[in-house]
Amino acid sequence: MDEFGKWHNEILGNKVVKALEKNGFHAIYFETKEQAENFIMYHVKSGDDVGFGGSQTIKALDLKKRIREIGGNILDHGEFGLNKEQKLQVMRAELVSDLFLCSSNAITLKGELVNVDGAGNRVAAMTFGPRKVIVVAGVNKIVEDIEEGFRRIRNNASPKNNKRLSLKNPCTINGNCIDCKSETRICRAYSVLKRKPMQSDISVVIIGEELGF
Repeated sequence: MDEFGKWHNEILGNKVVKALEKNGFHAIYFETKEQAENFIMYHVKSGDDVGFGGSQTIKALDLKKRIREIGGNILDHGEFGLNKEQKLQVMRAELVSDLFLCSSNAITLKGELVNVDGAGNRVAAMTFGPRKVIVVAGVNKIVEDIEEGFRRIRNNASPKNNKRLSLKNPCTINGNCIDCKSETRICRAYSVLKRKPMQSDISVVIIGEELGF
């Protein structure tokens, strides 16, 4: 990335951080994902249950190995080899984890978190349950407003997630959402966090890189 791209990402990222802080969130900007990894690891202690919210952004960070090395317990319902019941048990355990790591589908310039879930486990955990939640997002997820956030989900995040999950929903053919009625539809639980939910401890980390979708 050239110096102008870094400059623009920093300006935009810090603008969103200030907006998030006005809405009661703890927020911080990092230039690189490695800096964000160190921030996250600061919040992990030996014996902690650390939940992973099915995020491609979190997956791009080198966290699992580091968490295990210090004695943390990984809770990831996306782990290979889990059957349906085991996956559900892990999803429930994530809701009361010591630390829950996830991303947001979009973050507005007004400091709002915009998300769409299939089961609703991620938006539930972001709102209430875990002792600590850290939301991590690249600058590519910054949008003007809530409307643009949902438009980004329909035309970008949702089709890519459907393809990643090998679901034969219409968006994997059209490349954008058509508000389908498919039994395997994953756009079901819609959430906007306008301010930090009461009784929650949420940090939002903005990274000056393009991560996830």
